[in-house]
Amino acid sequence: MVMMLARLRPRGDRLLPRFLAARNMSTYRDAWPLVLSPRQLRDIQVERPESLAILDASWHMPNSPRKARQEFIQEHIPGARYLDLDQVASPHELGLMHMMPSGRVFADACDSLGITPSSHVVIYDTHGVFSSPRALFMFRSFGHDRSSILDGGLPAWIAHGCPVEPGEPSEVKKPSGSTYPPPFLDETVIRSYEQIVQNSTADLDNEPDAEAVLDARSRGRFLGNDPEPRPNLPSGHIPRSYSVPFTSFLQENSIKPTDPDSGAPPTKYTSLRSNAGIHEALQDALGEKHAREVLSGKRAVTTSCGSGMTAGVVWLGLKLLGVETIGFYDESWTGYALRKESEIAKGE
Repeated sequence: MVMMLARLRPRGDRLLPRFLAARNMSTYRDAWPLVLSPRQLRDIQVERPESLAILDASWHMPNSPRKARQEFIQEHIPGARYLDLDQVASPHELGLMHMMPSGRVFADACDSLGITPSSHVVIYDTHGVFSSPRALFMFRSFGHDRSSILDGGLPAWIAHGCPVEPGEPSEVKKPSGSTYPPPFLDETVIRSYEQIVQNSTADLDNEPDAEAVLDARSRGRFLGNDPEPRPNLPSGHIPRSYSVPFTSFLQENSIKPTDPDSGAPPTKYTSLRSNAGIHEALQDALGEKHAREVLSGKRAVTTSCGSGMTAGVVWLGLKLLGVETIGFYDESWTGYALRKESEIAKGE
């Protein structure tokens, strides 16, 4: 597997600046790619299927009528299993969903999904790139570095002519006594409410230890102009945070219907922008100075969003640009805004 992944590494990537390094490798320090193309996944699936564990980690917003589990049964990548991020999670005092699980819950989920410590876990979703980075963040934070996402997700897989299948996955078959050992979570990457509140009073221009908090929600929600998708939750933002919509790291693609006379609209899906495009979006949001500080490691950075889901897209974009240590506010805006004592900023 290591030799095969080395074959997938683009030639001459060390000659480029980090943020321009080719997409299909993570950073020079990572042995396993953060992102795979459909063709790369298909090659591995054909050549080394026993090493793969493919997961559909699709998740939809609470105001969406779509049902991820039902869609998985309708069609999925052959051999894939469904990862329910709301189930593989820890309970929270505020009733927040999909919070990071304990090591035991994570290990039990891996066992039920047929994942071993040596599995190369490849995660996708049906939006293209939406919830899969959050699942990747979970695997990486528990030390399972043999993990990647599929760029463009299931729509890109289909657009490249790769096969799908319907139905429930087959029963997991594992050697007797084989279990996934409960791992330890890298607690240093999870930010607490108290840490976020303390950091919200810091001035990035004058305090070098202050973290740049990047909010992945839409700009309208960040400014307080648009409503939150969760009932009775105010919009706005954490003081001194930055608006970095996760969509600014993505590009939209479309697939024409197979029958041009059907009248069906094209299928739209998202995929990651080039590393240069992600860098441009980051610089537009933070300004040249603070973007440079984040990319060089001189400025600590934390990602946030509505509920801890699309913050994963910004986390992934930063990882692709070579940022090694990235904080993650797991509660995100829902946890922050539900607390009556929280200061909510609006406008720029």
